[in-house]
Amino acid sequence: MSELHLSQAGGGAGPRVAVIGATGFAGALAAHLLWRHPAFALTRLTGRSDVGHIHADVYPRYRVPLPIEELGSEPADDIDAAVVAYPHAAAAPVVAALHERGVRVIDLSADFRLRDPAHYEAYYGKHPHPELLGRAVYGLPELHRQELAQAQLVACPGCFPTAALLALAPLARAGLIEDVVIDAKTGVSGAGRAPSAFTHFSAAGESVTPYRVAAHRHTPEIEEQLALLGADLPVQFQPHLVPIDQGELLSCYVTPARPLAERELVELFEGTYAAERFVELASSAPATRDVRETNFCRMHVRADRHTGKVLVFAAIDNLWKGTSAQALQCLNLMFGFPESEGLL
Repeated sequence: MSELHLSQAGGGAGPRVAVIGATGFAGALAAHLLWRHPAFALTRLTGRSDVGHIHADVYPRYRVPLPIEELGSEPADDIDAAVVAYPHAAAAPVVAALHERGVRVIDLSADFRLRDPAHYEAYYGKHPHPELLGRAVYGLPELHRQELAQAQLVACPGCFPTAALLALAPLARAGLIEDVVIDAKTGVSGAGRAPSAFTHFSAAGESVTPYRVAAHRHTPEIEEQLALLGADLPVQFQPHLVPIDQGELLSCYVTPARPLAERELVELFEGTYAAERFVELASSAPATRDVRETNFCRMHVRADRHTGKVLVFAAIDNLWKGTSAQALQCLNLMFGFPESEGLL
């Protein structure tokens, strides 16, 4: 890789950060957020495509004027941190190499989200670096803030688990979940930049489609994290593709361990999230438009007197709070900056 000097860096003059895989949707947005960040210095972009092009020519809307380089065999000579935006399995070797050289890493893939290697192998195949699984901190600040402040390796959550865990954490911690069904709707950007017949406009437009029925890879991630919160149970999770670019809405149908009144529910959620900058409790059900291009999770909770169930709705932008903006929220914590720096 060619060397970039700090005069070519975006953002501030603080910790030097690279985005590895800056040509996919998540990596491109991470580059944009870091370029405008007042404290971090974005010094390097690499890509598995568009090498040699200026990032702003590939993604004009983000206006990052750095060249896209090829990732070399010595990726950590002049950086303090890296956001790795590679697909699962491809990310792990890069993360391992950076971690070995003392670079603080945020991985956007699924490679280090699951603690149990058997769960990973069941959904993704053989793990390239299982020895690092126990070192990764799960990158959901609202649940793991203290650990993130000291982390060297962060596994950024999937977009669906981010919304699901924020929606269900208050109930899980209180031992109130007996059963849960999570019905998710997401935009086509969640499938990534590479075109597919499934996400092509002619297939996705004017249609709603369930996918990966009873076999979605985010299910074990949700279950593992809920178990850590005290709700060790199987989760029925089903996503649907809807004809929007980005955005995500989860409808969670919870069978509570005991009857819950509306006031008790509201107080439980307000007590959990009163101090959280990026969680909003709304008086009515949220919409994806409410949170587009923000790092907010907007949610609403209700008790259904007819069925006795608890309904929790959570909306996020799958590319922002669901991926890249949340990665920056974690990076702020790791380097001691205000958690909302560069995100408001």
